[in-house]
Amino acid sequence: MKHRRGKRDNLILWFRQIGMHDTVRVGGKNASLGEMYRNLTNKGVRIPNGFATTTDAYWHFLKSAGIEKEIRSMVSKIGRNKSAIPANASQIRAMIVNSSLPKDLELAIIKAYRKLCGKHGPKTDVAVRSSATAEDLPDASFAGQQETYLNIRGETALLLAVKKCIASLFTNRAISYRMDKNIDDRKIALSVGVQKMVRSDLASSGVMFTVDTETGFRDVVFINASYGLGEFVVQGVVNPDEYYVFKPTLAKYAPIFNRSLGEKREKLVYNDPGKPGSRNPTKKMPVPEKDRKRYVLSDNEILELARYAKIIEDHYSSKAKRWMPMDIEWAKDGKTGELFIVQARPETVQSQKSKSELVLYRLKRKGKILVKGDSVGDKIGAGIARIIMNPKKTGSFETGDIIVTDMTDPDWEPLMKRAAALITERGGRTSHAAIVSRELGLPCIIGTNNATRIIRSGKPVTVDCSEGDEGCVYEGALGYDVKRVNIKNIPKTRTKIMMNVGLPESAMEQSSIPNSGVGLAREEFIITSSIRIHPLALIDYPRVDSTVKHKIDSMTYGYSDKKQYFIDKLAEGIATIAAAFYPNDVIMRFSDFKTNEYAGLIGGAAYEPEEHNPMIGWRGASRYYSDKFKDAFALECKAVEKVRNGMGLKNLKVMVPFCRTVEEGRKVLDEMARNGLKRGKDGLEVYVMCEIPSNVILADQFARIFDGFSIGSNDLTQLTLGLDRDSELVSSIFDERNEAVKRMIAQVIKTAKKHKKKIGICGQAPSTFPEFARFLVRCGIDSISLNPDTLISTTLKIAQEERKLKRNKK
Repeated sequence: MKHRRGKRDNLILWFRQIGMHDTVRVGGKNASLGEMYRNLTNKGVRIPNGFATTTDAYWHFLKSAGIEKEIRSMVSKIGRNKSAIPANASQIRAMIVNSSLPKDLELAIIKAYRKLCGKHGPKTDVAVRSSATAEDLPDASFAGQQETYLNIRGETALLLAVKKCIASLFTNRAISYRMDKNIDDRKIALSVGVQKMVRSDLASSGVMFTVDTETGFRDVVFINASYGLGEFVVQGVVNPDEYYVFKPTLAKYAPIFNRSLGEKREKLVYNDPGKPGSRNPTKKMPVPEKDRKRYVLSDNEILELARYAKIIEDHYSSKAKRWMPMDIEWAKDGKTGELFIVQARPETVQSQKSKSELVLYRLKRKGKILVKGDSVGDKIGAGIARIIMNPKKTGSFETGDIIVTDMTDPDWEPLMKRAAALITERGGRTSHAAIVSRELGLPCIIGTNNATRIIRSGKPVTVDCSEGDEGCVYEGALGYDVKRVNIKNIPKTRTKIMMNVGLPESAMEQSSIPNSGVGLAREEFIITSSIRIHPLALIDYPRVDSTVKHKIDSMTYGYSDKKQYFIDKLAEGIATIAAAFYPNDVIMRFSDFKTNEYAGLIGGAAYEPEEHNPMIGWRGASRYYSDKFKDAFALECKAVEKVRNGMGLKNLKVMVPFCRTVEEGRKVLDEMARNGLKRGKDGLEVYVMCEIPSNVILADQFARIFDGFSIGSNDLTQLTLGLDRDSELVSSIFDERNEAVKRMIAQVIKTAKKHKKKIGICGQAPSTFPEFARFLVRCGIDSISLNPDTLISTTLKIAQEERKLKRNKK
């Protein structure tokens, strides 16, 4: 084996003595720990102290134990033959563990450990981590390839753990992985890090990324959290809590813009801490239900972790002279309440993706949903489902089949490489299954809870990760399209091309499509998917029907103030969209449910009248100032105020739908001001939907009280032509291209321009009819907001029309 021969006095180095320039001496993980300890502790980032054995120590051990040549021989026997790995690797590991460390190395480790004990007390508990010299390469995660040992106490236990770490360089999975990455086993070495434990067994721990792991969106810190030691989060044993924090406004605001509660059924804790050298220093325990139903971290803790992450990313990016997203492990000490960073490494998937090409997956049709979970990546995979609980017992699995299992660890990787997709019951977005699936480009749905019970082995299924955070497993092998788009080929247009966005969970993915912001964000989608309760039922919570109260209790656990539940969830949904498209404008339309739609929400029937034609009934602006609804509208205003002033997302604008008269518009603006949303204050712009003929006829008067218009072509068409667009009897007449409708639109664009007000369109027409988009360009409209799936194709047609107009002017 080739190696550098160093001095014997370099067997041990403390974290303060090493940095990223020492990866050859202490491997990637330990070099990174030293880098942070030396440079970031003075910036407020807490790093537990420790030391590392060097690669000199590794080679010294193999040579003095007389096993170097034997290991070299066994590695040579393996060659490129994976079937030869198990037998030879097992012998290598046994040889290492059964060998004695050289006396000088043993004494150096004990001396360093005693120094830690001098500061933290006798038989200090430490984490013993392996750090290979080829780890944390830009295109390889090495997720779980070598071992970590937690709660190691006493000198005897520590020396054994050090040898076990060295031996783990030759696990079956580690050798196989290096083979796949063309890393020469004869040139790799291992450093062992010994770090003071953080008592997260008494509190919590987790992983965070400074990039969205699924979409590559740069402006977030994504945090996973669960109770106990962090191994269960990394391994995917638990479904953790998830939090998103927006980096650009973190310095001045509290931009926690999304959070979801994980199940957190189990936790890993210390086992018999009074017995040093215990054979099993950790054990798993169930988490009490009351703790499972609450979030692990407080807002202040989430923000503190996010600030640590930002400091770490900034430091590594500065050294690399390019953006360097980071994968970071953190832990909370249950004794002191302090938060610590225990590992950090470069993120290895999103940072390597091409930024010039979009690859869009879309199902041709949908089918019966079998299970749902968190999606990993944005691809679609179809094949035969195989329920496999042990990677060594694969049954009739064939290349191209879909793995359905409880959870994965590194032993699953050879099988994952042959699969079309992966479905697990447990694990979060930072689990082994998620990390490796991203690296392999494998469609993966995690945390389904019941996949092995619902999905039938041997039957075809389709795994769809293409529609945002939530992934679906469909019955049968469904067809899908794959579209590749070179972003550089999309032309710039005078007309602003904006996007219609409904579901917040799709926003970060959709924001990667070239755009000028969001022309229509619909509140209704957030309310129906995330809240599902009528706002007045939450306001009247003490007095609602017992059945409704029971439903509210089950959905709002932890909220004594039920109104705050509505505000928080609505704010999170709005903020997710505003953050995804920041700093571009995001125009959010206040709720525009009809009475029959509001009645469908939990508790809604008690508050909604029955109307024969709700399409032109009590909807939009008429609700907001009504004594029967204005308290509910106040909750919407407070949610918007939280997003703008609490999170700093000032790019959020608001829009009033179905505003029949100018006087009605004034009443709504007054009601908004009473609830903290005064037009013009802190740059708040308020738009009005142009969807009623009165909006067109009196556009000059509406222009005096609003900042702009957004044309809603669907409602404007039905009210111009006098038909109910929900009625099948007259549906054949409904056509936005009707000359009467087009004259209405041309007129309001002209009036808006005259009064120097912004005007765009967010209706369906330009997404459906390319010729309608060309008509709008000829009218000089400022912006066209399109559905995401038609944005690129319509942009090309708009650019073509603009070039044509330019030529004609010449």
